[in-house]
Amino acid sequence: MNKRILSICGLLLLVLAVLAVAWPETAAAQVSKLQDLINKTPVGTGPGQIDPKAPPGFMGIPGAPSPWWFWGILWGVWVGWIFSTVGAFGGIMAGVGHITVFGLADYGKTFKNTNPALNKLLTDSIRTSNQYLVGLSAFISSITYYRLGRLVMPLGLALALGGIAGAYLIPVLTAGKITLSAYIGYFGLIVLVIGCFLFYETTPKGQERKKKAKEAAKAFEESVKKKARGEETAGPEFTGVRVQKWSFTKIRFTFFGVEFSFNPLWPFIGGFVISAISAFIGVGGGFLYVPFLTSVTNLPMYIVAGTSALAVLVSMITSIFTYMFVMGTPIDFIFIGAELIGIAIGSLVGPVTSKYIPDIWLKRLFVVLAIYVGVGYTTKGFLGYSVFPGM
Repeated sequence: MNKRILSICGLLLLVLAVLAVAWPETAAAQVSKLQDLINKTPVGTGPGQIDPKAPPGFMGIPGAPSPWWFWGILWGVWVGWIFSTVGAFGGIMAGVGHITVFGLADYGKTFKNTNPALNKLLTDSIRTSNQYLVGLSAFISSITYYRLGRLVMPLGLALALGGIAGAYLIPVLTAGKITLSAYIGYFGLIVLVIGCFLFYETTPKGQERKKKAKEAAKAFEESVKKKARGEETAGPEFTGVRVQKWSFTKIRFTFFGVEFSFNPLWPFIGGFVISAISAFIGVGGGFLYVPFLTSVTNLPMYIVAGTSALAVLVSMITSIFTYMFVMGTPIDFIFIGAELIGIAIGSLVGPVTSKYIPDIWLKRLFVVLAIYVGVGYTTKGFLGYSVFPGM
């Protein structure tokens, strides 16, 4: 297993080296592309116009929103914590920050008629910025959960490999073609559908076929309680994920003595579909990986977060590379850098605190956030206003 981990880390380092070599030329092209769109925008101080004398804001655009870096750090802490706690919702919360909290979407929507190309470029920039935040959180969370014995490596890799194609194709097909209004509407609609599905999963009827997951979650919770009381826990077979078989046709593992098995073909296919959807709305896909892992593979939430994080990490690297290096999407590294500081903090805290939250409440937290954001953004994108405050 350790050799596999080293191989994966080596591959990631190779990808980063290639990006570093290609970056100077790509950055110059991005700056030129953005400046060309700024020059084509009507000059003025009204909506959909740019005042060259105004102070530079987001991405250096004169008059654009200029959020204080400290708020970026605080929001990053929240995003990192929620993603590393439930294995999802990091990208959605990153999107809420960029779309609503920091006002980037409302600003970008003003260019819908005066400069549609700039409107769509800002959409792509928000999508890519979301993924930077989730990518770092996924990287930290994957390492942390693996150390804690709460990451199913073969399952995460099966999802990730399937996700590479989807994470590449969608940016190529949609970059520069989606308006901010449409993006917000689809963002909300997808989140709402998943939230409603997970709400069903928390009902008595939805819980009926979760026997194994509940058994494993209960064993894990009892272990945490015993450790807190200073009591001895069970033997090594009850200390976390232990892979028993790893092949192209079957993967079998145990978690706190409860056995699970699956055919890796299904998570491979699921990874492709999930990464395609998540790349479209600019999120990590954890909010789709989580219901897939809890409903299709019937895993307890305690190992879903780490497994989801690994799949998200590979998907984010692929999608970010495609948006920036293939499609030429620029982002604001100064502000995103501040958010990434918060991401690192929240992502280290999440895995530690999640073990003290009951499995069912992790799902309920997910459901509440999904329904609130889903309804809010669906109505805002398709109706022009949100039925919920703060959206």
